[in-house]
Formats: sequence, structure tokens, C-alpha cells
Amino acid sequence: MPHATLYACATALLAAVPATSIALDEQRPEVQSFIQQMAERHGFAPGELGLVFARVEARPSIVEAMTRPAEKTKPWHEYRAMFLTERRVARGAETARQQSEALQLAARRGVPAQYLLAITGVETFYGEIIGRHRVIDALATLAFDYPRRSEFFRRELEQFLLMSREEAMDPLAPVGSYAGAMGIPQFMPSSFRTWAVDGDGNGRRDLWGSWHDVFASVANYLKSHGWRDGEPVMARADATGADLAGLQFGKLDLTETAGSLRARGVKFDATLPASAPAVLIQLAGADGPEFRVGFTNFYAITRYNRSQMYASAVNDLAEALAASWQPPAGPAPRDEPPAAKPFTSVSSAD
Repeated sequence: MPHATLYACATALLAAVPATSIALDEQRPEVQSFIQQMAERHGFAPGELGLVFARVEARPSIVEAMTRPAEKTKPWHEYRAMFLTERRVARGAETARQQSEALQLAARRGVPAQYLLAITGVETFYGEIIGRHRVIDALATLAFDYPRRSEFFRRELEQFLLMSREEAMDPLAPVGSYAGAMGIPQFMPSSFRTWAVDGDGNGRRDLWGSWHDVFASVANYLKSHGWRDGEPVMARADATGADLAGLQFGKLDLTETAGSLRARGVKFDATLPASAPAVLIQLAGADGPEFRVGFTNFYAITRYNRSQMYASAVNDLAEALAASWQPPAGPAPRDEPPAAKPFTSVSSAD
């Protein structure tokens, strides 16, 4: 997964990873080097960090899960069926009713409520499956015992410790996926520091227990990655007889426009100008190829998880949720939501 986005999709969260663990040797040279870097760069007390790492547990099963050959990717119709279930839609509608205020307030940031809800439904079944690993155990294991991605996970471990200090959080307390993704929306630590929002105005950003913070943070993430208020995500398309020569299916970049696709003979309904950026998507349906056109908001969802099928599943779940639970037609009748809490960019010195 690219930096500063979500690492694990719901399918990874559901993977069976044994909970075997061994104490991390905090005296290992690479661990000591990391502690020293945290002291020099960010002013952490080496002795205090040493005490933290003395309580960290390395989990070989996490490395095994990361190195295990990936299962063959499911075709679209099977992948979609995993998320478009009656139980997931019903649970989403129930969550929407229970968390109506938080959802409506977050939607005032410009992202429709059903899409905020769908993201949490796909990621963690609305918070039911957030992972069972201590985040620091997962990140430390991958930072020090998974050479192929150690640089990435050391950066995330650094961001996690900074996040814990900023949020006055015990670094040994948070739990998440085996890859370190956290909370109901499954933010990696770098994403948390950059895009998580104090939605309820209590001075904390809690992605485990505050639905105000969860929905506001997802909205902030999508808006920060280009979401356009009032525009569609995608449209079903008919490519029968269309000139598809030169199109690279599977790409996420919006290299076409609504006009250029129509000029090729692709038929779809969307109230967007001809100049609107677009991409033609080909999905493996049960009865043959299924075509859709993705727009700027589709691309924004792929910044959350870089997969056409993921973004399509979020879109379809959002549509199903909107059909089963009527989202508010307009902004909630209250003041503007609090602005995103400013924090130092993860790309600059702390």
C-alpha cells in the first residue's frame, strides 16, 4: 500500500493470523538505532522509549501473513457479493440511525453521508471488525523483522509514536489490523496525523470510539484527495460497438474525459461537462465484462484504497444504503463543523 493511505482492506482484516508472539529484544541494534533517531529528531527520551519497547511483542505470524502468497484475486461479481449483503446493508442503516447526528454533521464537509457510511462498512463492518493486534506490536514486527517493507513500516512506527504523544495516548493501548491500520476507518498512523479530525470538538481524535471523529475524518480524507461536492462517483456504461483501442483497463488515472469516451461510442448517463476527467472501467461480471465510467470522486475513493473493485464496491454499497435508509437531503440544521485540527505535515520535520 502507498504511504499515508489505508493499508488493509476488509479482506485482509478478516485473514486468520495466529496470535503467537515473543518479546521484542529492545537491545537489538536496529531497535536501539530507531530509539536514538526518535530522540534526535523528535525529542523523545531514550529511556522512556526503551521501557515501551521492552513491553512490545514481536509476532512472527504477522510476517508469515505478509509473505504468504496472495490468493488469486476474486472476480468482480464475487468481490462485490462479499460487501453487498443484506446483513451489511441492514447494519449500515442501523448505524446511520444510531449515529445520525455525527453522520449528518460530517456530511456538511461535502461528502454525502452514504459514502462516509459505506467506507466504514467495507473497512470494518461499521466498527465490528477493527483488528485484534496491538498497533505497536504489528508495526514494530514489520519495521524490524520484515526487510522487504521495513523502511515503510519504520516510518509508520515513527508516525505512530508521534501520534500517541500528540493525542496523549498510551502507545501500548491501540489495537488494529495485523498491518497497523487503526480504528473504524482503518487509518495508518501517517494518515491519522495528516487527515484525522476532532469531529466532536473534545480536543481528541478518537477513531475507535467517536463516530463524530470517524465520519469527519473520512470526509476530510476524501475532500483532501479531490472529492467534489455534488458530482457523481461513477456511472454504468454500455460499450457495445465502442472503439476501445488503446485504453488500458485496470489503471486508476483519469486519462480520458466524459467527452472523449462518448466520442469512442461509450454510452452512459452523467450530468457532467464533456471536459470532466474520466476513466473507463471493465469489471468481470458473472455474465461477461461489466463497464462503468469513473469520475473525479471515484478517483478520490481510490486514494483510500488503490483498487477499482474497492471503489466500485464502496459506490454500490453507498447506493444500497441510500435505498434502504434515506440520507438527509441537505445539510444538518446546525453550525458549520469544526475545522480540521492542524498538525505538522508528516513530510516535514516535527
